[in-house]
Amino acid sequence: MQNNAPRLLLAGTGSGCGKTTVTTALLRALQRRGVPLAAFKCGPDYIDPMFHTEVLGVPSRNLDLFFVDETEVRGQLARHVPTDGVGIIEGVMGFYDGVSGTTDTASAAHVARATNTPAVLIVRPRGQSLSLAAEIKGFRDFAPNTLAGVILNGVSEGMYPYYRAIAEKAGLRVYGFLPPVPEAEIPDRHLGLVTAAEIGNLSDKLDRLADAAEAGLDLDGLLALARTAPPIADETAPLALVADKPVRIAVAQDKAFCFYYADNFDVLRALGAELVPFSPLTDATLPKDIDGLYLGGGYPEVHKEQLAANHIMRDSIRAAVQGGLPTIAECGGFLYLHRTLDGAEMAGVLDADATLTKKLQPFGYVTLTARRDNLLCRAGEQVRAHAFHYAVSTDEGADFDAAKPNGRAWACIHANDTLYAGFPHLYFRANPAFAENFVRRSAQKG
Repeated sequence: MQNNAPRLLLAGTGSGCGKTTVTTALLRALQRRGVPLAAFKCGPDYIDPMFHTEVLGVPSRNLDLFFVDETEVRGQLARHVPTDGVGIIEGVMGFYDGVSGTTDTASAAHVARATNTPAVLIVRPRGQSLSLAAEIKGFRDFAPNTLAGVILNGVSEGMYPYYRAIAEKAGLRVYGFLPPVPEAEIPDRHLGLVTAAEIGNLSDKLDRLADAAEAGLDLDGLLALARTAPPIADETAPLALVADKPVRIAVAQDKAFCFYYADNFDVLRALGAELVPFSPLTDATLPKDIDGLYLGGGYPEVHKEQLAANHIMRDSIRAAVQGGLPTIAECGGFLYLHRTLDGAEMAGVLDADATLTKKLQPFGYVTLTARRDNLLCRAGEQVRAHAFHYAVSTDEGADFDAAKPNGRAWACIHANDTLYAGFPHLYFRANPAFAENFVRRSAQKG
């Protein structure tokens, strides 16, 4: 399948330059114009895509060249960018920041090159004058890239002509500016921004950002640039059903459990799963007639008292998992299966306790290798994954080995014939066989 797939990648000079702010402002402004849109995020992040999704009302998807190859990333764009619209891709960290911090592999620059997507660099001038041009020129000339322009972020209308004249000395077109919009600022916490669902007036904030984008950004120019991207093709092999009957998988989805890759849901559905959402916070028990359970990541530590108070749900999940219900529990879902989390009672499936620290634990991309046959794979099989957490466990598990690209390795994950529970998050297209085995085993349970 080939798609014209007009598209742009919004890159940053580094974390904190305002990629998510500019991206959501542009999405809302283009949406107001009636432009059909799709949004994407480079890398493994969960939170930024929630804001894209809040704007558009359709899932934002991750493009990650550590998890999958270039063909798969191009396929994602070809499948989801509207042919008569535009795909907006938000970068990750700084434009060239890739795996291990010493290469640009899996960076925003890599995604842009691999997909022939024009990139626009978001720059926030801070205590600079002519040095701004040197910074931009450094990004333009550092390595082969698709940079085609610049957006100045956090610049007042009065100072924009001054900074624009300086930025243009770097040889890239300036596509406007976004001024500070204090009333639209989004708070953060230990894993990044707070989630979109936690901001009661988010729609108003997005509208104020869109007002600023309409006033300061060259929307027509950005649309024209997006349409210079060449057509892109989906050359990936389709997934096939692995069960000859419906397979109902309960998925925890609420404020405590909200970190899921949209593409993971696509994969499970393509394999024959019906996803049944439920809330460990507010529902009394698990949904009826389910064949599997998926407990994703999120912020259970923020909602630990409410989770603890829902003892009927905790009992329901403990009985189901210990009774052999095929279960994937990632990060926050893994914490929920502990006996306690910061002293609050959890489901008690695992004979372990968890506590939140103020220090980010071993994090980043990992390759998981199974030590034993389990729900998702056989001993020796591998999948690429991602870990990002502040919590520690008295028993992290030892049924997989995790290895970072820099060589650091450790044992982790509780796994058996019906359970995968650990800190690492899985991206199913990194090894679809893991998802196939989960759905197949769930079908056997039913």
